Amino acid sequence: MIEFGHGTHVGLRRTRNEDTYYADPVLGLFLVADGMGGHQHGEVASALVRDTIVDQVACGRGLVEAVRGAGERLLARSGGASDALPMGTTVAALRLVGERYEVAWVGDSRIYLWQRGTLRQVSHDHSLVQELVEAGQLDPAVASRHPQRNVLTQALGVTAIDQLHIGMARGTAETGVAFVLCSDGLTEALPDAAIARIVAREELAAQECVDQLLLAALDGAADDNITVILARVR
Repeated sequence: MIEFGHGTHVGLRRTRNEDTYYADPVLGLFLVADGMGGHQHGEVASALVRDTIVDQVACGRGLVEAVRGAGERLLARSGGASDALPMGTTVAALRLVGERYEVAWVGDSRIYLWQRGTLRQVSHDHSLVQELVEAGQLDPAVASRHPQRNVLTQALGVTAIDQLHIGMARGTAETGVAFVLCSDGLTEALPDAAIARIVAREELAAQECVDQLLLAALDGAADDNITVILARVR
């Protein structure tokens, strides 16, 4: 059984929400996409990627294959646009099938695993700041405040397919584990420790935890769109 909650908010400074998400316990598919491009291009990009992944997974394709297919479709769509504005999106996706899970991601939308009282980031940010941290050129403690923290190195619709690196991980979805999928609007406003404190409140329903995460992010002066899914394996 999967208990889940979901929600999105435009944030405190944006006039339009370019995030989108999908949550379907029957298909076992959950995803968050954070669009970019402006002039409604971000909204189009995230929605197109969402719909393509859902369609391909429903047709029996694997999660990584579905993400790649969505990237190909978005590149074809943006390449035929009448203007030169980019149309891209991140994606963070989870598939739960039986006692197994699979996750895939592109960009800096994140996937966390809550297991045995610990919150761990499963995804790996495709960002300039993360590359600097890995190269030993930037202290991880100051990465969240770096002025270029939002510069992505990978994004669907922007990165060429032959250069696209889709992050992925698999594991056992034992009873009691939970997954948090979110756009960077949440992680920009809340540190991991604050997210963990809310996810740890198992007396709350999953939807109540999501509501608390959104409220805490807004209290943290969230500038960006915020989207969160919490999926618990019962």
